Amino acid sequence: MDVLLWGVLPYVAIAVLVVGTWWRYRYDKFGWTTRSSQLYESRLLRIGSPLFHFGILVVIVGHAAGLLIPASWTEALGISEGVYHGNALFWGLIAGVCTLAGLLLLVYRRRTTGPVFMATTKNDKFMYVVLVAAIVLGLWTTVVALAEGHQAHDYRETVSPWFRSLFVLQPDVAAMAAAPIQFHVHVLVGLLLFTIWPFTRLVHAFTAPVHYLFRPYIVYRSRDARPRAGVRPERPGWAGSGTFDREAR
Repeated sequence: MDVLLWGVLPYVAIAVLVVGTWWRYRYDKFGWTTRSSQLYESRLLRIGSPLFHFGILVVIVGHAAGLLIPASWTEALGISEGVYHGNALFWGLIAGVCTLAGLLLLVYRRRTTGPVFMATTKNDKFMYVVLVAAIVLGLWTTVVALAEGHQAHDYRETVSPWFRSLFVLQPDVAAMAAAPIQFHVHVLVGLLLFTIWPFTRLVHAFTAPVHYLFRPYIVYRSRDARPRAGVRPERPGWAGSGTFDREAR
């Protein structure tokens, strides 16, 4: 069972995430959207959306640091384990609470605002359940670590080595199996979240408007391409770039 859960299942989730994202982009570009509902209600959205998005960004950065950076690297920089874990717990708890509060506010808004609720699909509801579960379980591991104090399990000795071993195609199943139950459940729900990611509105997180950095603020177009008498011909301006220009063509 350990081999199946920690040696096979992660690669299945990664394969579904990669292939599903490619399929969605290839065959459902018009559905690659958050299906914004700001038109129907904006007061709660202005509070819940920043709370959720900024909180989840901190959570992602924290997970990346904890899972990808070995303990020996931080120790080489002069950061002791006590200082590292203290900061990780402090900022992780704040980010987790903000993320959960923002998400619950968005769910409340979606449930109590008629037009927004009518635009909510079964896919959205399932996605919200899994997302809330992943955040709550993450907070659970943080609270347990705070309660145990110095006796708390060091995930950098079990979960982190297992996670890094996946990238070299040699999963350290024994390391992950040695982690406490709360980490097992949290990882399994996380794998489920990444598995459904390409097929939900969460896929918009992979869209980065990079072309916005290389286009002018305003694109002027002349109605008459022919030069008029006494008027200097227009110089060629920047060519439009991005999704909207491609769709227009």
